[in-house]
Amino acid sequence: MSPTDLLSFVIGYFLLLLGVAWYTSKNSNNESFFIGNRNSNWMLVAFGMIGTSLSGVTFVSVPGGVGKESFAYFQIVIGYLIGYLVIAYVLLPLYYRLNLTSIYNYLSSRLGVNSYKTGASFFILSRTLGATARLYLVVKILQDTILASLGVPFWVTTMIILIMILIYTYEGGVKTIVFTDTLQTTFMLTGLVVCVVYILNTMDMSFGSAISAMNDKGYSKIFFTDPNSKLFFLKQILAGAFITITMTGMDQEMMQKTISVKRLQDSQKNIITLSLIMVVVIFIFLFLGGLLHLYGAQQGVSSTGDKLFPDLALNHMPSIVSVIFIIALISALFPSADGAITALTSSFCIDILGMQRRDDWTEVKKKKIRQRVHLVVAAVFLVFVVIFHWVNNPSMITVILKVAAYTYGPLLGLFTFGILTKRQINDKLAPYVCIAAPVICFIVDKFQKELFGGLQIGSELLILNGLLTYIGLMLISRKPNQQLTT
Repeated sequence: MSPTDLLSFVIGYFLLLLGVAWYTSKNSNNESFFIGNRNSNWMLVAFGMIGTSLSGVTFVSVPGGVGKESFAYFQIVIGYLIGYLVIAYVLLPLYYRLNLTSIYNYLSSRLGVNSYKTGASFFILSRTLGATARLYLVVKILQDTILASLGVPFWVTTMIILIMILIYTYEGGVKTIVFTDTLQTTFMLTGLVVCVVYILNTMDMSFGSAISAMNDKGYSKIFFTDPNSKLFFLKQILAGAFITITMTGMDQEMMQKTISVKRLQDSQKNIITLSLIMVVVIFIFLFLGGLLHLYGAQQGVSSTGDKLFPDLALNHMPSIVSVIFIIALISALFPSADGAITALTSSFCIDILGMQRRDDWTEVKKKKIRQRVHLVVAAVFLVFVVIFHWVNNPSMITVILKVAAYTYGPLLGLFTFGILTKRQINDKLAPYVCIAAPVICFIVDKFQKELFGGLQIGSELLILNGLLTYIGLMLISRKPNQQLTT
């Protein structure tokens, strides 16, 4: 199928999203944009959050990584289940009890304004880097397969996609995203299933025979038992739990949708439902990864990693499958990008500008400022995606997990300290503690061979970062009835 034909399907898909956005953004206001008027349907939120949680990186990188790490990623997924339980029964009751719009307001009431601003700033940094890394991967695929042949530069492709996202999130925000995410998740999962069924039929395999063939090639191994390996199952499960707690439970984008549900009990249903569906969906992605490697070997394809799935879907499968792949890929892209831009806009307006505390600002002024911030966030995304294009890392899922380890660690330490202790801190020193912890982690990561020999540190760097932050906060804290020293 020609690039022009594929482009026409992309445009048609966008027009469908625009129609949904137009319908759902009627009579929207700042409350709609930030938190969906706390009237979202928990089932829609749960289903739509699958797309947000997975993103284009999962769609491409997880199957591509099977050739190198087998099904090891499923160890992290097991940890996800533990993390979702903590979110549902520890964090959500806290957020609902305090009636939060921004979850970082908790840090203000518990630890102080500097801790609050620091936590929000780390979220803004982390979500900007993580979301633009996800966006870059999908934009690059669209550029290479469609727009490069039409003479469109990479930065123009990125700008066009960001403009498309802005158009349908500009007014409705979270209220719109709850519905568009549901639509996009449906298309993404449809693409996943279609590709699995096509390869099984083409290779004349059943599920059982496919697993057997993967096992023969060493693709289906789940548990790794070498304690020194970064894939050691206890490390991976523990890391998965903390990745979920931080990247979902302490992330404004994910919680913004979750707490848009009216009742705590329904919000908890949302999280538990999401966790169970995620386990099944990611296993299917890993299964697809094994199939892609088997099918690629049969077709004589040399592509590996992030390039494997796009190469096979667009060059070695029928046109209809190619179209479904492109639509599914875009459906994986938009939920992670639109939600991130909206959440960053919300966090900056509420946490940094203090919009909700500005009684001297009219609703009209607040809306104008919010829209300007929305545009600036999109411009920042454009800059970072172009930077990732220059760097051109071969595996974006590795980049995203590394970014999360450095930037979510301080959030993990701040929230854990606030929840587990009743101690008060010297709030002025909190930013220094939260900066020092990831710096120490960077040094440990860079010199881990010299420090630990054969022991490899992977995703558990996030836990170390959080622990260092926690210890640092403990050192600058006192019991509630004691006087702080400065």
